[in-house]
Amino acid sequence: MSLLLNGLAASSGITIAPAHLLVESDLSITKQHTADKNHEVARLHDSFTLSKTELQQLYQHAHEKLGQRAAAIIDTQIAILDDPTLQTKIIDRINNHHDTAEWAVKKVEDYYLNVFERMNDNDYLHSRATALRDVTKRILSHLLNVPLPDPALLNQRAVFVAKNITPTDTAQFDRRYVAGIVTANGGRTSHFTIMSKTLSLPAVVGVRDATKIIHDGDMLIVDGIHGKVIVNPSNEEIEHYQLLAGEFAQEQQKWGALKDKQTVSADGRRFEVAANVGTFADIIDAQEEGAEGIGLLRTEFLYMNRDELPSEEQQFLAYKRFVSAMNQQRVVARTLDIGGDKQLGMVKLAHEDNPYLGFRAIRIGLARPEILRPQLRALLRSSVYGRLAIMFPMIATIEEFQQARAILDEEKERLVRAGYQVAKNIEVGMMLEIPAVAVMAEHFAKYVDFFSIGSNDLVQYLLAVDRGNQQVAYLYQELHPAVLRMVKQVIEAAHAEGKWVGMCGEMASNPLAVPLLMAMGLDEFSMSSSQILRVRSLIHQLSTRKLQPLVHRAINAETTAEVQKLVREYVPELKI
Repeated sequence: MSLLLNGLAASSGITIAPAHLLVESDLSITKQHTADKNHEVARLHDSFTLSKTELQQLYQHAHEKLGQRAAAIIDTQIAILDDPTLQTKIIDRINNHHDTAEWAVKKVEDYYLNVFERMNDNDYLHSRATALRDVTKRILSHLLNVPLPDPALLNQRAVFVAKNITPTDTAQFDRRYVAGIVTANGGRTSHFTIMSKTLSLPAVVGVRDATKIIHDGDMLIVDGIHGKVIVNPSNEEIEHYQLLAGEFAQEQQKWGALKDKQTVSADGRRFEVAANVGTFADIIDAQEEGAEGIGLLRTEFLYMNRDELPSEEQQFLAYKRFVSAMNQQRVVARTLDIGGDKQLGMVKLAHEDNPYLGFRAIRIGLARPEILRPQLRALLRSSVYGRLAIMFPMIATIEEFQQARAILDEEKERLVRAGYQVAKNIEVGMMLEIPAVAVMAEHFAKYVDFFSIGSNDLVQYLLAVDRGNQQVAYLYQELHPAVLRMVKQVIEAAHAEGKWVGMCGEMASNPLAVPLLMAMGLDEFSMSSSQILRVRSLIHQLSTRKLQPLVHRAINAETTAEVQKLVREYVPELKI
């Protein structure tokens, strides 16, 4: 009898093949101290050297077999190893706490993961945590003399099943034999998604207890479109999914044909489908997936793994690279979004009992202009290399936006007086994440050039739910009628002032939400690159005029379930 397991779709596609379990190495350690600090430091240096040699070999393999996009992910790990801050922190642990090298590595890893993993809304930081885990695992394997699992040993076609698959695991895959990936842990992290997509491997992650339920040799159907895994399927299920796989292959061909065309609905309404990015590798992915711009450039990447704030020049060079790479397509850069739940080592912030409602984002920028002003100068200087828009996060009042805009205007004047070139057409807008702003949108719209709706936080604040809390996560409902009413109100208020509206939260790529957002008049959809062509294809099939009755019925519904049912009935093109 077959068994259905649910997870998250990380890389689209369907495959049918036997399971091959990738067993993790035992790298568990306990707290230990040493009397010979010099010996431990020497062991640490040796482990770093060996790890770097291995990663350089993997980089070469990835570059030759998978291309530059995949190689860039290994390069990220080499950069982590080369960062003197990491090694210095570990050595300090050895010298100051008499830790063994292994325990010092573990404690420093815990410190960084504690920073990264509290940032629930940032894919880049999750991917950074994945890279750090991969690096420290390799260092520990040398310190403990325990070999890491070798995916390259697979010599027959199979689906890899594991607790976690690391970027370096996927860099060792042989295209001839790896049919798909299933993991028990994890989400749609950038590194994992990029590597899986590069190999065109269907992948489903977050399948609870996958390594306990699935055994070596079990026949699997991996549905990377809907996030499902069927263990030991029936003949009827196999036949059904073989048909679905064929249909998906045909859909992909259609999606590819849209890549170099504008996104236009069936009744001629123009939309823009952009990408959320946090690394330069994400830019490459966005371009390959047909992004029409960058709807959210997370600038936090410049502040990671550092003991001091990045200089204006360092920031300028980074932003220039992003803006120029997009060839006059709009890049919307969000100013630094940290605080409360998002701690950075070089910005000392007090503990807060309720960080989501605390000292964060633009509130820090206005209170600490030594952080905000250099970032704005760097962004302004980069504006002449492409088409730049700047937005401020977590704006709650009109006064906050006016203060931030005034600082931007001051820095622009100073740069011009100093002889720097600054683009004349920079759009200045704000993230709309707070319900109070949505209620007052008609007033805010007079001052901004655009709104970018951060649906993740807007939904959380509107429904008073922490989506990371499993006990109440069921209340996180993007299609709740209250959310739909609020989004519609924002779009109408902005359009009344001749301003455009984008959305950069997960709701923008939700196929059940897209028809509703189209009909409401959302101008820009911004999302993970892997979802872009799917959304563009859906928009291409639908008529905004014909969807108007659906919007009316949805905003007058009483429950999310009612909205979902309405959309499915009204839009048969969804096929979900």
